[in-house]
Amino acid sequence: MLHRFTHRIQPIAQAAPKVLGLGTISVGLALSVGQSLQAERSSERNQHNRMVAEALKPQRSLNTTSDNISAANLSGQPAAHYVITPERRALLNTIRFAEGTWKDGKDQGYRILYGGGQFQDLSRHPERVVVKRYSSAAAGAYQFLPTTWQEVANRLDLPSFAPEHQDQAALHLVEKRGALKEIDRNGLTKAAMNRLAPEWASFPTHAGQSAYGQPVKSHAELVAFYMTNLSQLRQSA
Repeated sequence: MLHRFTHRIQPIAQAAPKVLGLGTISVGLALSVGQSLQAERSSERNQHNRMVAEALKPQRSLNTTSDNISAANLSGQPAAHYVITPERRALLNTIRFAEGTWKDGKDQGYRILYGGGQFQDLSRHPERVVVKRYSSAAAGAYQFLPTTWQEVANRLDLPSFAPEHQDQAALHLVEKRGALKEIDRNGLTKAAMNRLAPEWASFPTHAGQSAYGQPVKSHAELVAFYMTNLSQLRQSA
């Protein structure tokens, strides 16, 4: 009887691991599937939350006014980077006065070569070297050197040497020299002129001299022109 009892128990003992193995696999598989579904649902919830948050973000208006405008111009033309206020226009005109390209405010001044000659093609900087008292390839209302113009044109994405693009490039140089905010707040001060002297040789340093030993306008001359021009611009605005 002991022998038969042993035989009866043995099959049960041998079958038990198989049943337990299947159960373990089934439970593990169920847990794995459950975890995958939970992770997938969590990912979907996170994605949904991000989409909702993005949709609720306030849209930036293209009509926002600031010192520097970076919004795209919907007309297809390059967007203006700098707003031309009366103060800034008076500054630009004063630079032209100092550089000898004022020409009573006519667009002719935007076609002036160093030495007083003229060029006609405004699609690009003329890059023409003129030998007078000095040798220079400066051109335009603000007497840009070719290398200076190319750097600024690339920076501001200016497609031509047109007057409005020359204005933008000049204001960029003013800002680069750290004088734009000073002029916006206080006008054409001696401090502002001193900052601009390394950019335009006709502007005086604090000492009243050119940074390059060239002919220079006095502080008084430039301030007088600036204030008169600014007054005219404000009256006509």
